[in-house]
Amino acid sequence: MPAAQDSPEEDKTPVVKPAAVPAPRRVPRHHRLRAEKFARYSLLILVIATGIVFFTMVRIFIVPVILAAVFAGMFYPLFNRVVKITRGQRAISALFCCALLSLGLLLPAYGVANLVAAEAVHLYKTAGPAVSEALKADSLERLQQHAVMRWLRFNNLPVQAWLEQVTRNATELLVAIVNRVSRGTFELVAQVLIAFFTMFYFFRDGPKLIDRLKYFSPLAEHYEDELIRRFRSVSRATIKGTLLVSLIKGLLGGLTFWAFGVEAAALWGVVMGFLSVLPVIGPWIVMYPAGLVLILAGDVSGGVAILLIATFVVSSIDNVLEPYLVGRDAGMHDLLVFFSMLGGIATFGVMGFIVGPLIAALFRTLLDIYGIEFKRQLDLVHQPPPSETEFYRR
Repeated sequence: MPAAQDSPEEDKTPVVKPAAVPAPRRVPRHHRLRAEKFARYSLLILVIATGIVFFTMVRIFIVPVILAAVFAGMFYPLFNRVVKITRGQRAISALFCCALLSLGLLLPAYGVANLVAAEAVHLYKTAGPAVSEALKADSLERLQQHAVMRWLRFNNLPVQAWLEQVTRNATELLVAIVNRVSRGTFELVAQVLIAFFTMFYFFRDGPKLIDRLKYFSPLAEHYEDELIRRFRSVSRATIKGTLLVSLIKGLLGGLTFWAFGVEAAALWGVVMGFLSVLPVIGPWIVMYPAGLVLILAGDVSGGVAILLIATFVVSSIDNVLEPYLVGRDAGMHDLLVFFSMLGGIATFGVMGFIVGPLIAALFRTLLDIYGIEFKRQLDLVHQPPPSETEFYRR
């Protein structure tokens, strides 16, 4: 009898039941908070670490970027007018403003450089024999027999040996200055080019960049606006005060040289104008030797007049006008302006006379914000201590 065939309904394959899914483990709330805090602190550490590395890479561009921000803020009204003329073409307007500013700065600088070169060559050809004549023994003897020199009892001093030593030291110093200036010229040109390149993007994308920085700032909006306002006012005051004072001092020095017949008065006026940017190192470096040379050449009255003007007129302008112009618009004390300029130049080079006051102004603004936010705690700290009776009563 044939065997019965297995029907499909009688499949004997064992059925595997799905394993029971365990219920999700309930994480305590304080553990979740701890994990979130750890993730945030880890992210903050990563941001700070990468920020330090990024700052190390771009720190050589800090000064050109600050200069670009300063000039972009000063000439932003001009950019807005150009944008209206170009019907909203911000890139074209930014390019036009950068080209206009570069021509306005580079063309005068080129003209001044040609003037300085021509006057320097002429001065070398004409002043060389005069200095040699002044250093001769008979000229020095005639000078020592002057009534003023006899009254001061300088007629028996070894002036010849002193002047020869001073001449050698001055030559060595001049060579060192020329080498330093030649190296600094390339750095200055590179900084100016980078500043104009950065200025284009500040003009074009300025509002977006400011909004982005304000978004990442933890300060309140009115504090952020105050920082931006202080940055603009200090930059404008620094440039205005420094340039105005430098022009006045260079003009007075050049006119003084022209009035007393000093050769290449225009050249020395330009040189004194550049030197006036630097505190302490100013026009006196040029005017004092010029006065001494005139005295050695026999023009005692002219040399003494130049020395007096350099001491009591030109040098005093720097102390009177510059802190007043910069400090009044920037809202900073004169002493803070002076030290911030010196520190800025020592830290950032020649352009530090702009960067230094900016950093000082931002620090002062943050200090004011700190005083406002922690006013209650600071007032409690500075309250007078209670008397003995009030202490035991508490």
